[in-house]
Amino acid sequence: MEPTPEQSPHHAYPDHWEADVVLRDGGTARIRPITTDDAERLVSFYEQVSDESKYYRFFAPYPRLSDRDVHRFTHHDYVDRVGLAVTIGGEFIGTVRYDRIDDRGRPASAPADEAEVAFLVQDAHQGRGVASALLEHIAAVARERGIRRFAAEVLPANNKMIKVFRDGGYTQRRSFEDGSVHLTLDLEPTEKSLAVQRGREQRAEARSVQRLLAPGSVAVIGTGRTPGGVGRTVLRNLLAAGYTGRTYAVNRAFDEGLATLDGVPAHRSLGEIDEQVDLAVIAVPAHRVPEAVADCGEHGVQGLVVLSAGYAERGAEGRELQRELVRQARSYGMRIIGPNAFGIINTAETVRLNASLAPESPARGRIGLFTQSGAIGIALLSGLHRRGAGLSSFISAGNRADVSGNDFLQYSFEDPDTDVALLYLESLGNPRKFTRLARRTAAVKPVVVVKGARHSGTNPPGHAVPVSRIPDTTVSALMRQAGVIRVDTVTEMVDAGLLLAGQPLPAGPRVAILGNSESLGLLTYDACLAEGLRPRPPIDLTTAASPQDFRDALAEALADGTCDAVIVTAIPWVGENGEAETGDGQVLAEALTKAVAGGSAKPVAVVHVEIGGLAEALAAASSTASPRPRTAAPRTVSPEAGADRAAATAPEATKDRAGTTAPATPAARTGPTAPGTSSATAAFGTPASGTPADATADPETPPRPGRIPAYPAAERAVRALAEAVKYAQWRRQAAVPGKIPEFLDDTIDEAGAAALIEAQLATAPDPRGRPLTHDEARELLGRYGIDVRPTLPAPDPEAAVAAAARLGYPVALKTTAPHLRHRADLGGVRLDVADEEALRRAYGELTDLLGKPAELLPVVQAMAPRGVDTVVRASIDAAAGAILSFGLAGAPSELLGDTAHRLVPATDRDAAELIRSIRAAPVLFGWRGSAPVDTAALEELLLRLSRLVDDHPEVVSVALEPVVVAPQGLTVLGASVRLAPPPARSDVGPRRLPNY
Repeated sequence: MEPTPEQSPHHAYPDHWEADVVLRDGGTARIRPITTDDAERLVSFYEQVSDESKYYRFFAPYPRLSDRDVHRFTHHDYVDRVGLAVTIGGEFIGTVRYDRIDDRGRPASAPADEAEVAFLVQDAHQGRGVASALLEHIAAVARERGIRRFAAEVLPANNKMIKVFRDGGYTQRRSFEDGSVHLTLDLEPTEKSLAVQRGREQRAEARSVQRLLAPGSVAVIGTGRTPGGVGRTVLRNLLAAGYTGRTYAVNRAFDEGLATLDGVPAHRSLGEIDEQVDLAVIAVPAHRVPEAVADCGEHGVQGLVVLSAGYAERGAEGRELQRELVRQARSYGMRIIGPNAFGIINTAETVRLNASLAPESPARGRIGLFTQSGAIGIALLSGLHRRGAGLSSFISAGNRADVSGNDFLQYSFEDPDTDVALLYLESLGNPRKFTRLARRTAAVKPVVVVKGARHSGTNPPGHAVPVSRIPDTTVSALMRQAGVIRVDTVTEMVDAGLLLAGQPLPAGPRVAILGNSESLGLLTYDACLAEGLRPRPPIDLTTAASPQDFRDALAEALADGTCDAVIVTAIPWVGENGEAETGDGQVLAEALTKAVAGGSAKPVAVVHVEIGGLAEALAAASSTASPRPRTAAPRTVSPEAGADRAAATAPEATKDRAGTTAPATPAARTGPTAPGTSSATAAFGTPASGTPADATADPETPPRPGRIPAYPAAERAVRALAEAVKYAQWRRQAAVPGKIPEFLDDTIDEAGAAALIEAQLATAPDPRGRPLTHDEARELLGRYGIDVRPTLPAPDPEAAVAAAARLGYPVALKTTAPHLRHRADLGGVRLDVADEEALRRAYGELTDLLGKPAELLPVVQAMAPRGVDTVVRASIDAAAGAILSFGLAGAPSELLGDTAHRLVPATDRDAAELIRSIRAAPVLFGWRGSAPVDTAALEELLLRLSRLVDDHPEVVSVALEPVVVAPQGLTVLGASVRLAPPPARSDVGPRRLPNY
């Protein structure tokens, strides 16, 4: 809304305070500043408030607002006097106001930093979290205007308002004065207030999705009069799925005499329906959608699924139509799936909703599926159905203008019917929020993600969200840090989802392999080694093995304490006549299912080749056929049986890709073990005395029998199992989170660094900030205990000699010109210069080879102890946040991209994992007999840099290169720092829905 001329010209209407929010019951509302145009709305709102609520607000009977009251409550300067309103359908349902006061309670202006605050919520909307949302937003406004405390007078009987203040999480003081409760709230956010805010956000957004997936009634708007068409197809699918609620067909073109269509009531508009409609599926042309949305809003519909196309996927004009669609729907308190959506499915027995274009509703299962692509959604539904897997819920969000993958994670976290969440994403509207929600969800159930549009650098058509500049490899690393199982293809997503939904998590990486094919067992063994697992030598049951032999061998493996998972390999049996028999899949499935039914907390996967019906039978697990009376003695197959096989037995420590055995992590350090081993293997070690590693399941609770997943190739089964192993490792570690060492607090001057940053930015002519000089960077980093070895300029040989005399020999002579920086391969660096004669000679060689001193900008620096050259960086991405990176200097990171990343703030565990997760990490731990370097010092440096960028978001970029890590200590030889005003963050502040 625009300000009127009556409002103060010095304080323009603050449109950035406007926000759409999700209330406690899942409905939406809009929060905005109150303007002078709101007089009639305010009077109408007040007339609908009960006398009791008015009494609580004014401490006396106050039946109506006077003209003076209306003027006072609608005229604000947006600094010392601010009013916010919550609206639905353009009408007020709640208001809040603050007035700045001095220490005696009188009206005041800045620098007074206290304000009196008062709320009023319409009775019909009390209990929906309106006041809580208003408190978050008015507190943020007050902090922006320099107000640090709220004061409130509340009658003792007004328990609801007292609870709003008490539950906000802010530091507060309470006293009883003159018959009322006096409350003072400190508005500085606390860990508790942030936790309260995010908890409310989670419950509200989960509820908003639940309302869409479990409606009591559905109207299909745009149902065709003849078979075919989108609307009629959705209606048919609703009926075929056995939807338990009420269904209505709506089309303004229906004949007036038409009473039913396909057995459901037919209406020309929602206004003709006498009962509440919870969900509307809109399948009309885009130009008619606004009319349909208005009809829905005016008749109390709670949510929309918009199948109609013609929006942001069509370009700028369509994008504006899409934004207007979202604004219109939210103004009525409705959330949207779509537009251009494929639909939604909920298989719960009490709902049985298929409001989608999928012709067949999937079976009921434990997998939740979210996709931003209708085509991918069709493929995933088909693939899951083909392999006998069921779903708990399905959302195909289309252009994802409103309901997003973040909302789906909120819902999945709470949904008791979902054990695994699968997401196909093509864009991340709020990466910071996604990683936060994914981390919390992954702590209780697996989250598997496929990210499309990884390398294009743009969003797919229709996805109007900010584009992150960080490379896909960094996105993948950050997802892994959050516990997300990131896979490359939808096939891999289905493979992993089937295993995770049907089997317990593995307690470690040790894998038993058994089957009736030596070759298939060896292929599986090789695949396990390639994925970083620790397979035992395969057990060959021979081709004569019967289903009973499989059952016995599987039961024995499950009881064996030296393995954590079992892969069963199977090929068709060979009959007495020498022909393959492919029809025994159901018999084998029954045998394997009975072996697993004993309650072992170990995952089992099956790799099969051309055994008809095995996958379906394993999914059903309902055969009563008897096994064949065949026996055969199993034998252990040596992996050396073939010339191209791997090592004879599973090694105690998995080898890295270069063939070196990984060292062990120092026992005193909490976190990951040594590098070289894959992350799937490293944290487990070798259990003592053959006992299994700690299981992730509650030992008091027998594991729930699940479906055994079947795979047509060994590589696919092993890859899915490896993902489960890595996820189980992450989950165990997440149960005991890392810490930020307390010793950092004693060696960090946060206030001094803040003063330096403020002074440097104050002198920056460019509002985008400025890079610091070498000396400025050294001073700032020194405030956080990061010592950068000094350099002295050497514009001529005499200056170089003087600098060396000051620093002491031996020294390094190097160029600092931008085109030669960190390019030792071009000859711009001379090391171990021992004396003056050598220095003068090196200086002459340098200038003769590369150019004049004015071009080279040579410097002299004292030599550092020999070690491994590394590079440590920190940067801020506007979308993803602050990111800490580590790699070896030179070719490993620059040419091969061997760099690891973690989100800031980093814990001790994050720092330990960071240096161990690069492929070249063995170089730090004594590769080929070299001395291991001081990784403890390196971890401390990472923690200090993480703390710096976390404490001071104005530090938008830091590069420490090279950092020479020696067997004892490390030396930072170069540092570059850039300061700039911090980018706006989308994951802090009061709750609000994004506007794309």
